[in-house]
Amino acid sequence: MGVFQHPGRHRVAVLVRHGLLPVELGIPHRVFGTAKSSGERLYEVVTCAVEPGEVRTDTDVTVNVPHGPEALAEADTVVVPSAHESDESWTSGRLPGALADALALMPVGARIASICTGSFVLAAAGLLDGKRATTHWDAAERFRRLYPRVRLEPEVLYTEDGDVLTSAGVASGFDLCLHMTRVDFGVAVANRVARRAVVPPHRDGGQAQFIERLIPEPGATSTGKARVWALERLHEPLTLRQLADCEAMSVRTFTRRFREEVGTSPQRWLLSRRLERARHLLERSDESIDRVAADAGFGSASSLRLHFQAALGVSPSAYRRTFTGG
Repeated sequence: MGVFQHPGRHRVAVLVRHGLLPVELGIPHRVFGTAKSSGERLYEVVTCAVEPGEVRTDTDVTVNVPHGPEALAEADTVVVPSAHESDESWTSGRLPGALADALALMPVGARIASICTGSFVLAAAGLLDGKRATTHWDAAERFRRLYPRVRLEPEVLYTEDGDVLTSAGVASGFDLCLHMTRVDFGVAVANRVARRAVVPPHRDGGQAQFIERLIPEPGATSTGKARVWALERLHEPLTLRQLADCEAMSVRTFTRRFREEVGTSPQRWLLSRRLERARHLLERSDESIDRVAADAGFGSASSLRLHFQAALGVSPSAYRRTFTGG
């Protein structure tokens, strides 16, 4: 018998190292491990290490890891969390031999993702050369120095470049795993997982890692009412002036406060919400592409196709076929 015991499920291997942050181990287990459709689990998640056994964490507990690198040979997706005990990937830009041997077991075409400074492992393995990637903002300078061939984008939450994905930090690990769930099984599945975990169902990967003021200053007016108002009217053409009027602000003040509270511009947030609405309709209804475009606020099928292709790399029709088999 292999490591994975459930044929038909998407197989996820979480590769941990000494100095593991326990919360980062929990993220893929929480997201992928609770994803279901019609009551059936969609993923099988296992934890592995270069050598099975006790793995030290950055707390006063250890993790007993039952599987070695053989799990990587069977995986569809590999997730590499960060570790707070440095190795050559952190100090010199080289991959430790045993870790290189383990990663070499991954099947051709498998997807690999990192959480926080787990990106150093991917970079040391050469998997990020010439690709977009991110890491924790506090490690960005070191990353650039060690891995100049990587197109580092330290300001974003997560990146996806082919089958290689990276996320910025602990919270954005949730964002990345939810993104992969949306790609694999659709918006509805990912939203149910997010609701159970009580986390935002979607934060665009391109939004800022850190927001200057996570909580508005005392007495400052939130932009939440405008967001609720917009979500109820996604099918309508909405202007920045209308959104600002909801909060009785000037456009300039509203835009600044929106970015402070949400981490992205109102226009980008609105486009992201419309794309999410379109994806949901494509997955869950048989409406025509023209009707989906109108209901999601794109106005025309050509506009929907343009934005869909730019964001997801596929046409609306191809996306629908992925989830309907039609």
